Amino acid sequence: MIEVTRINHLPLVLNSDLIEHIESTPDTIISLINGQKLVVLESVQEVVRRVIDFRRSIQLHPQIDKQFHPDAPAVARD
Repeated sequence: MIEVTRINHLPLVLNSDLIEHIESTPDTIISLINGQKLVVLESVQEVVRRVIDFRRSIQLHPQIDKQFHPDAPAVARD
């Protein structure tokens, strides 16, 4: 989940797994896999950075998921 700001300055928390693509026209438009389009204030580069940061945080802290899903299989680490 990442936080972005809609063009009307309202914050929105977005499931980044739903992003199909992002374009700059010059507004930043996030297209979702369900066809919905969101216009946000952040740049394309900022949205991408937030997605990367979020996904890195998941990789670094798999034990947090285990707290909420104790029956989930363990994540193998190399």
